[in-house]
Amino acid sequence: MGSGKNRKGEKIGELEQANLLLESFSRIAETINAPRLSFERRIQRVLEIILDYLGAEHGSIMMREGRSNRLAVRAASRRELIGCRQSLDTDSVASWVARHREPLYVPDIENDPRFAPRATGGQYRKNSLLSAPIIHRDKVVGIINVTDKIGEHDLLQEDIGRLLEFGSVILALLVQQDLQQQIQRQRNILRQRNRELQRQQRMRAELSRLLVHDLKGPLSEVVANLDIISYSLDGEPGEFLKSAQVACNKAVRMVGNLGTIDKIEDGGFKLIHEQADPAMLVKESLSDIKGMAAIRGISLKLILPPSSPEVIRVDRVLILRVLQNLLVNALGHSPAGTEISFGYQLDQERKNLEFFVQDQGPGIPPEKLPTIFEKYGRISARQDALVGSGLGLYFAKLAVELHGGTIGVNSRPDQGSRFYFLLPVS
Repeated sequence: MGSGKNRKGEKIGELEQANLLLESFSRIAETINAPRLSFERRIQRVLEIILDYLGAEHGSIMMREGRSNRLAVRAASRRELIGCRQSLDTDSVASWVARHREPLYVPDIENDPRFAPRATGGQYRKNSLLSAPIIHRDKVVGIINVTDKIGEHDLLQEDIGRLLEFGSVILALLVQQDLQQQIQRQRNILRQRNRELQRQQRMRAELSRLLVHDLKGPLSEVVANLDIISYSLDGEPGEFLKSAQVACNKAVRMVGNLGTIDKIEDGGFKLIHEQADPAMLVKESLSDIKGMAAIRGISLKLILPPSSPEVIRVDRVLILRVLQNLLVNALGHSPAGTEISFGYQLDQERKNLEFFVQDQGPGIPPEKLPTIFEKYGRISARQDALVGSGLGLYFAKLAVELHGGTIGVNSRPDQGSRFYFLLPVS
């Protein structure tokens, strides 16, 4: 009868102990996931929960410092020990556990020949202690130490199992901390790279402004002088002069595109809206293109609709440059003997005016289409007197979008390309 009562009492005691263990793990989980607590406060609270469950008064959690041969106290019941370091070469219990990678129960530290007597200074009342490793990826990353069980009973060998279970929970906290540190390091690297990128962008923008400023005057003077000379030259010298004019006009366009792109990107470009006749715009854009087309043996076909709005409200100079850029781009990729169709039309809803340039060139590879309007994006790597550095189409995109319009291209290999942009009629 008495043995039955004892077994019942043992079961009740085991149930209470299990509930206490579950409660301890729940408290530890809440502590680990507390977003506003620092790592130091979280690991200190975890230690306090472990000591409370084991009924011990003193303990500490030590962490290995990277790949070094030292352990550092990160949490302790005696707060003055936090931050203290210990070499793994010493004859201490923690060092022994770290080297052997297994838990240790010491009934009497004062009489164990493996370890030097600890300098208690009256802090410890009992000589038994527990120490268990925290292992991650087959390496010891920390040590849990527990001593001074409260009450008449002392620490037992059976307490090691519980200590190892708590070690796995502490490992979760360490892994979380390591991930947070990695994320913070990556953020710091990204911030540094972003600052460097911004610095380089400012330098490039300043260099572009200086380049545009220094080249505008001399180029304009060269173009003007070439125009004057062209009136007095015929025959072969005249052909050389036309080639020089083509090259100079290309340089002028590149400088103009670069300067305008910088202003648009910086948000400092203001549109000068005025009433413009779309038919006159497309005709005027041909003025600098006819000579280039003749030199390359390419015919131009102007297509105008039978009826369209008499005027549209745009920045006339900017849209004129967009049209010229698209025409020059078509010329640069059209073989001799082909035709470029050029013009505008109203869309089906009569809300947008569509300008277009259709060539009979080699077309654009499908993999190039997504990046065709990006800065410095180029259709091909071949060198051409008319094909620039990839700024022309990017400039066209910025200018059209600044007007609230859209730009695009339809193209297939060996079937030519059709560049177009739409501007609101009203």
